[in-house]
Amino acid sequence: MKLLKIISLSLITMTGVGAIAQEFDASLQLRPRYEYRNGFSKLIANGESPTSFVSQRSRLNMNFKQDKLKTKLSLQNVRTWGDVATTTLADKNGVAIFEAWGQYDFNPDWNVRLGRQVISYDNQRILGEIDWAQQGQSHDAIVFSYHKKTNQLDLGFAQNAAAENNIAPTTPYTMNYKAMQYAWYHTQLDKISASFLFLNTGYQYAKTPTDLEVDYKQTFGTYLVFKDEKWDTNLGVYAQTGKSVGQNVNAWTAAANLMYAATTNFKVGFGYEYLSGKGQDDSRAGFKSFTPLFGTNHAFNGYMDYFYVKNYVNSVGLQDVFLKLNYSSNKWQFNLIPHVFNAANTVLDGASNKMDNYLGTEVDFTANYALQKDIMLSGGYSQMFGSSTLEHINGVANPANTNNWAWLMVSISPKLFSFK
Repeated sequence: MKLLKIISLSLITMTGVGAIAQEFDASLQLRPRYEYRNGFSKLIANGESPTSFVSQRSRLNMNFKQDKLKTKLSLQNVRTWGDVATTTLADKNGVAIFEAWGQYDFNPDWNVRLGRQVISYDNQRILGEIDWAQQGQSHDAIVFSYHKKTNQLDLGFAQNAAAENNIAPTTPYTMNYKAMQYAWYHTQLDKISASFLFLNTGYQYAKTPTDLEVDYKQTFGTYLVFKDEKWDTNLGVYAQTGKSVGQNVNAWTAAANLMYAATTNFKVGFGYEYLSGKGQDDSRAGFKSFTPLFGTNHAFNGYMDYFYVKNYVNSVGLQDVFLKLNYSSNKWQFNLIPHVFNAANTVLDGASNKMDNYLGTEVDFTANYALQKDIMLSGGYSQMFGSSTLEHINGVANPANTNNWAWLMVSISPKLFSFK
């Protein structure tokens, strides 16, 4: 209640100031989503029962602009329907700050933004908003940005601590990365755009019970896009070096997508992605498995989240071959994406015998309907046809015959008001 009073007072104050040119707008997003999970993110075993629930994001966005100053405050509540009693005095998750930043424009080319903010680039494979997750993803950081004509350079810096300590802590800061620095450059050349990323992330770990160390891992690479009236293609190549928990890191990934507009309404595409890993017959020290770090990983390697969504890290790697079929007409859009997954390196069974690298096939179907300007209806159905190798990796000895997932979501996003 106190927070709402503060927000209301701030709005009244801003609307009462007219001496300086100002802009203010407020928007709301309400996004309930029903999900039926029967083998989502991991094969379900015989005897285990599927589950269903409704989660909801409620987000209030406020933007303010005055001369060279811009600010944004985004508040949200994420809940599962029924996680608190109908007569509760307090919400389980409360109200959280998703974004809270201020930006100052030094001149038309340079600006700086500091505070809680979304950091998202290119196809969001390495740095993304993770908008599918109801809570999303944002960082406490300072970002300097240069943009002129078809060129943009961003320099970002973050330093994290668990609390306002008076002395150095004796336990690792495991909630997040300890430090991050990055440089992202983007340029547009006619039908071709190119981006280059260098990202340095430091994670804290206990080298000994009393000695905390920060190991830094570097992720760097390029993302290229070609677009014309018919073709939409992209290529991404990234490598990782440095150290993690005292061991050397040597990993890489490459992905290519080709999309062709066969007609005004119908598009067909093909893609392949390789993420390096470490074979289970490789006893040498070091990490060879590529980690997408802060990417919107739900958008890659199948919507059922079997790979790289809080799982499959430091594993045998992945090869993903997929087909994309897209049809749109008026307010409707339909997508069908079948994936064929293979391990990128050797998988051994319990007797140390090599297993087939084929992991399984997943089929994803989604549909979207724009009910009106501020209301979008979305839904989808996915099914995983897992192999015995995937069963072994998932640690499920007796999986059910059917592993599927279905969802239905309503996104209501009205602009509440704005003034200049």
